Amino acid sequence: MIDMLIIVALAALGALFAGVLAAPVITWLRGRSVVLSMFAVAALAVVAMAASTVAVALEMFLSNHDLRVVLIVVAVSGTISLGAALLFGRRIAAGSRELALAAATVGGPGFAAPVDPPTSELAALAAALERAGSRLRAAQDRERSLDTSRRELIAWISHDLRTPLAGLRAMAEALEDGVAPDPGRFHTRIRVEADRLSGMVDDLFELSRIQARSLELTLTRVSVYDLIDDALATARPLAHDRGVRLVDGGVAALPVRVDAQAMTRVLGNLLVNAIRATPADGTVAVSAHPEGDRVVLGVADGCGGIAEQDLSRVFDTGWRGGEARTPPEATVKDPWTPSEHGTAAAAAPERHGDSGAGLGLAIVRGIVEAHAGHASVRNTAVGCRFEIALPATGTPQPSQDM
Repeated sequence: MIDMLIIVALAALGALFAGVLAAPVITWLRGRSVVLSMFAVAALAVVAMAASTVAVALEMFLSNHDLRVVLIVVAVSGTISLGAALLFGRRIAAGSRELALAAATVGGPGFAAPVDPPTSELAALAAALERAGSRLRAAQDRERSLDTSRRELIAWISHDLRTPLAGLRAMAEALEDGVAPDPGRFHTRIRVEADRLSGMVDDLFELSRIQARSLELTLTRVSVYDLIDDALATARPLAHDRGVRLVDGGVAALPVRVDAQAMTRVLGNLLVNAIRATPADGTVAVSAHPEGDRVVLGVADGCGGIAEQDLSRVFDTGWRGGEARTPPEATVKDPWTPSEHGTAAAAAPERHGDSGAGLGLAIVRGIVEAHAGHASVRNTAVGCRFEIALPATGTPQPSQDM
């Protein structure tokens, strides 16, 4: 038993001696290639085993013959171990270089994570890199989309401001020069155009608050029946002027907890868009029904449908679905030409939440998402159907600062 303890002590001393001698080398290898580090670790193990064997042999626990045999075994196995450590270290180094190259291109078009890393740690790192690349590409796509929408919005706003301002200038000059045949009608048109421009500015301000996540909501328990009734009352003059019928698509008196003013604006925007897109003698149907833990409000029109490739852009800021930059209502009517509906038609509401710059549906989505809801659109047989899904009363509500 004592001899065994002595052998253990001598082996430990020999290994410790080898470790002390190797300490400067290990320090020098810090920050060097993983190949050298793994080779050094394997070499330290071989040298420590040889030193321990020699220490035991010096105390006469091994004969010269046994010592030679053990050293030969250590030398052969150590050589193989060093070779294996060198090869495996090179594999790890190659995998690390592949990860470094992939990290340099993460998010770019040529990014590809290594498919077969040599260790589980490198495999986990490659998977994390792939996830980061996917998130970065998605963020870049969103940024490009927002940048495109922003440029389009600036161009369209500039156009929509220039047209009514030119008309206002012309009417003001006519009144100033005393050549207006009907000053009262000119005053009416100036007021209508000023109201339209004011509505456009209000929509821009509302959209900026939505995008800045500073929209403040006052949530109250209301019936969707009342919300729809208020929105219909606002939209009926425009529907009558255009010859479009508003019909009941099945409205259930379901309770929701929303900001009534904001949600009425949402429904008003959807109704006005539907009325404008529906030809004369067409119908716009409004509905509300429960769906799981949601209340779904729908507005269906007879516009003929939206191109499939454009459905995903409908709620984007500035989207209009066509090359026309200004809808008919945005064109300044000639005040010298009598309207078929008279002055009342000329002064009829032209703005119910839609600025004419493609902001109405963007505002719809922003307000609905502020209520933890979801806005969507799909084509139907005769047109398209816009739906907003809101949490039913009793489900958790979002904070009022979005």
